[in-house]
Amino acid sequence: MGFLGKLVRHKTIEQLQAEAGTRSDFRRVLGLWQLTAIGIGGIIGVGIFVLAGQQAAMNAGPAVAISFLIAGFGSACAALCYAEFAGLIPVTGSAYTYGYAVLGEFAAWIIGWDLLLEYALVVAVVAIGWSGYVQVLLNSAGVHLPEWAQQSMSAQTMQYYLQQLFGLHGSAAIAGPSDGHRFNVIAAAVSIGVAILLTVRTEWGARFNTLVVAIKVIGVLLVVLVGVFYIDPANWHPFVPARVVDAASGVGHFGWSGVLTGASVVFFAVFGYDTLTTAAEESKHPQRDLPRAVLLSLAIAMVLYIAVSLVLTGITHYSNLGGEASVSDAFEQIGLHWLSVAIAAAAVIGVTSVLFAFMLGAARIWFALARDGLLPAWFAKVSPRFGTPARPTLILGVFTALVAGLLPIGEVAELVNIGTLSAFIIICASIMLLRVRRPDLQRNFRTPAVWFTAPLGIAFSAALIYGLPWITYERFIIWMALGCVIYFAYGIRRSKMAG
Repeated sequence: MGFLGKLVRHKTIEQLQAEAGTRSDFRRVLGLWQLTAIGIGGIIGVGIFVLAGQQAAMNAGPAVAISFLIAGFGSACAALCYAEFAGLIPVTGSAYTYGYAVLGEFAAWIIGWDLLLEYALVVAVVAIGWSGYVQVLLNSAGVHLPEWAQQSMSAQTMQYYLQQLFGLHGSAAIAGPSDGHRFNVIAAAVSIGVAILLTVRTEWGARFNTLVVAIKVIGVLLVVLVGVFYIDPANWHPFVPARVVDAASGVGHFGWSGVLTGASVVFFAVFGYDTLTTAAEESKHPQRDLPRAVLLSLAIAMVLYIAVSLVLTGITHYSNLGGEASVSDAFEQIGLHWLSVAIAAAAVIGVTSVLFAFMLGAARIWFALARDGLLPAWFAKVSPRFGTPARPTLILGVFTALVAGLLPIGEVAELVNIGTLSAFIIICASIMLLRVRRPDLQRNFRTPAVWFTAPLGIAFSAALIYGLPWITYERFIIWMALGCVIYFAYGIRRSKMAG
């Protein structure tokens, strides 16, 4: 087989479907509502409890609701394509497996390598936001962590230590730390805790997750039903604040460009439904339930996101929403301390489901890459005691704990979206390609108006990528370059398809 042939070698749809019916790596224990709960758990979290307020304060003002609407509309187009693939190829690996079937091995590797980082970073972002709400509860009870353990280092503090470690090299000296923050202990601890939970039996974690999601949805409904009585319409004017540019940094905020930037940043908060497709081999009826769970989870989440965005910016001026516990802060400002504490409690309980969903997804993509030979087979060993991919799960727990403990939420959130948006473009394009190549396949769910929906999903994803800051592109290129090195040094020769 020639070099180009190796890059595009792939399994047929029929082969993947046959393997899905005979594999026994995992136990099939998840029903429709448990899958939907994983999807809702992946979607609703830091996006509502942290980023809605932060992006209102930084980029979009009250129009953050439009940011969510833009992100959600583009996500819905991709969700319809995911639903078709999920019913067609019910195999662990989600977009990675779908790409393997249609585009070939190298494209699939890029998607899998890409999503592995994205999902892990989502866990880190959510863990940081979760930590902020835990500290609201602790402070209300009179418990205060040492300053060094409250938050991660600021970007300037980290640059200072790096400069001290590697020397000045002719650059201007960076001022020493202005605060005592060094490591977010709570964020690191919850990352490790969720990894341990996911290492034990999947159904235990799924039952816990379903309960947590129910509590979280109740908390969000409480925000909306109480907050609607405290809305002051004057806080919505102007709905799209005028564009301003920081004279020192040259960075712009607000205006319609700010709304688009806000949509790019919050996008990771509206794509968690794809995590449930990574649990395909643990679903009781994957070809029937996966498409339903994808669409149901996104629909419920979008209604709640837009409602909360409008309530938050209606009860207080958007400039007051920049904290890491922005929903609790908003109700504290209008004198509802009891509700502020209740929201913090719901966030603490509910946001753990996002950690659960994305770490589950990351571990199973890692497992799928290793099972196909693109990473060492050591990672594809299922725990004989628990029936879970324990090795990648625990490694991810340690990695996300370090990232969440050391880096501020803004630094991590900027890295999250570009990979998933790229995967969405590939999924939408693959669905169209498969309709041309294999119109004969029996599809349990068909993307409606596919020649309109899929291109629209591509266009929205591309527009959101355009709105990301340049540093995101730089880091994404570095990660992709590392992935190419691993593939051409190891995966292309060790792939199961090579035989």
